[in-house]
Amino acid sequence: MKLSSATNLFVKIRSNKLFELFVISVIIASALLVGVKTYDVSSTMHTITNYLDIFITVFFICEISIRWLSETKKLNFFKDFWNVFDTIIVIVSIIPIENSDMALIARLVRVFRVLRMISFIPELRILLTSLIKAMPQLGYVMLLMFIIFYMYAAVGSTLFEDINPDLWGDITISLLTLFRVMTFEDWTDVMYETMVVYPMSWIFYLTFIFFTAFAFLNMVIGIVVNVMEEEHANAREEHQKELQDEVVAEQDEKLNNILNEIKKLQQQIADK
Repeated sequence: MKLSSATNLFVKIRSNKLFELFVISVIIASALLVGVKTYDVSSTMHTITNYLDIFITVFFICEISIRWLSETKKLNFFKDFWNVFDTIIVIVSIIPIENSDMALIARLVRVFRVLRMISFIPELRILLTSLIKAMPQLGYVMLLMFIIFYMYAAVGSTLFEDINPDLWGDITISLLTLFRVMTFEDWTDVMYETMVVYPMSWIFYLTFIFFTAFAFLNMVIGIVVNVMEEEHANAREEHQKELQDEVVAEQDEKLNNILNEIKKLQQQIADK
């Protein structure tokens, strides 16, 4: 009974909106602290940042402990990828390697604390999960895009090499030039340069931009949006299932209370 009461207390703390907002604030403060350490600051400011870093580390340990203690079955806590991720980040950040040869790793781990924002905010988790699940489909789109890139790079290197070897000298350089064209980084300068020799070369650039910047980009957006809609639908179903389970649990508890009262009344009648 005491264990159940303690677990309920930790569940209430974990579910408290003020606690969630405070955790998010600490994560943001941790990110800002990493940025501050990239500047040359005074010794006083350096001391303050060290104390703040210690406070953030201790708070994260407490926060992870609260989340772990709020689980009725402790091993279930580590079945969630994000719980494992948060735990690893917190554990590594408390290893005293700041003044050793691995100080760089210590600073990088503190940068990764910002990723805890993803694990703590469900909407961000859905976005990242959608992106990961869309990768297999996006892989085929990227492969098709590479084929288009390679074809246009071969044509560009063949036709425009003598015009500007710095941009079209070989197929590798041509690929970089086409990437510049796709991202619209002064691409008209590249086009006008070749149009002096080949007036119709604008067709080469416009068709390439149509295939890559417009067609393929819309395909990527469509795939990601479709997966996101599926993830949101799954999240809504899980939320509804959790609500139904809570309602069923409350009804079962009420029914058990009624049955207990009936048994007590029956026992009282039997005693008389």
